[in-house]
Amino acid sequence: MNPVIETSIRAGIALKQAVLNDPVFLKKIEQGAEILSDVFRQGGKVLFCGNGGSAADAQHIAAELSGRFYTDRPPLYAEALHVNSSYVTAVANDYGYDHVFSRMVEAAGRRGDVLVAISTSGNSPGILAAAEKARQIGMTVIGMTGAGGGKLAAHCDLLLNVPATDTPRIQEVHILIGHILCEIVERGMFGKS
Repeated sequence: MNPVIETSIRAGIALKQAVLNDPVFLKKIEQGAEILSDVFRQGGKVLFCGNGGSAADAQHIAAELSGRFYTDRPPLYAEALHVNSSYVTAVANDYGYDHVFSRMVEAAGRRGDVLVAISTSGNSPGILAAAEKARQIGMTVIGMTGAGGGKLAAHCDLLLNVPATDTPRIQEVHILIGHILCEIVERGMFGKS
């Protein structure tokens, strides 16, 4: 067997075990679910942004909330900010890529809404700009990063900084957190099917 297989699986298990054994981190996940539930109950929206694999995670989590997770129920207003490729390419061309997310936050975000900013390093300029714009508007910012949180930490109301520096392992835990958030929100708002 290729040693990468066992090494990767063991590293993933070890990181998830570290998160499971950290009551402070688990409480932060619970706080994140409360923030999301509150905004949805108030008729607000949750916007997601990320680059590369984090963009895929943003889109995945937004889809679970706006479509369904476990339960057939009304949709929740959750959207990943990169899904309109014409918008992304136009803004990147006209203003620069670092403005892609912040301009859409400015267009769609309202006071009381939530931005979930996903960056494994916490240092992506476009994600930082989006978080800064969200704070200016009066949105709540939840950051999902790796260890330390990078520069994004200073712009977050809640930071879910996975205790790792290896990007693939961080992303694996980000999607786990995303699924946990979706399940807690769905159960709390609509009950279990």
